[in-house]
Amino acid sequence: MADNQDLRIRSIVISEGVNRVPNRAMLRAVGFNDDDFKKPMIGVASTWSEVTPCNMHIDHLAREAKKGVQAHGGAPLIFNTITVSDGISMGHEGMLFSLPSREVIADSIEIVTQAE
Repeated sequence: MADNQDLRIRSIVISEGVNRVPNRAMLRAVGFNDDDFKKPMIGVASTWSEVTPCNMHIDHLAREAKKGVQAHGGAPLIFNTITVSDGISMGHEGMLFSLPSREVIADSIEIVTQAE
């Protein structure tokens, strides 16, 4: 950490203290170790899905982003959002969901980051 500044601004709220033992247990179940709790937790949002060819490669990109966060001292966690393919939804009633899905995607990212 640069200049000994604690970068766990949000992470510390769910990882420090006796009353956060259940929180740490859940994070240990997904692979965290003692050292990870000393690092800032960084969420990596992914829209990976097999619904559309546009998003099939995103899992690989999310994993590369996770490696980058790890290499620079963070404790990354990948989480998914929904995705809607404009190309598949066009020409039928599915089109009505394409634009609103963008708000749902943004909202889902906000929900995960605020809750976790």
